[in-house]
Amino acid sequence: MLQRLKNTHSVVVGYLLWLFGFTGSHRFYFGKPISGAIWFCTFGLLGVGWLIDLFLIPSMDEKADLRYEEGPYDYNVMWLLLTFLGIFGIHRFVMGKWISGILYLGTGGIFLLGILYDFFTLNGQVDELNREAVRRVHHGLETV
Repeated sequence: MLQRLKNTHSVVVGYLLWLFGFTGSHRFYFGKPISGAIWFCTFGLLGVGWLIDLFLIPSMDEKADLRYEEGPYDYNVMWLLLTFLGIFGIHRFVMGKWISGILYLGTGGIFLLGILYDFFTLNGQVDELNREAVRRVHHGLETV
């Protein structure tokens, strides 16, 4: 039986974030928070790791697509919102996390520490929301 291919992440978004690769944002995006943190602290392994990633992004995309659940919350949108508007908490509002969204809005992403936390956990947060939405649909609690 053929497994339906998921497309939770995008190579294009990965390369867009790679442009800021010295921050590790593309690695966080593809679900690699440890190496993302290393890239962040070492400016992409002094640029060497950043250049190597130019060729590794397609395989990182494939692995992320297999790992995370599709659903109503789009990983690409969430990551772009976090990366470019995270200080305002827009990604949290979209996920329905109103209280933390308001806190982010009023505190600059909780003094940037909340944004760092979200870089580590955003894929998991979106995955959990998507799995819950799929579960609800499968159990007849909601319609698509």
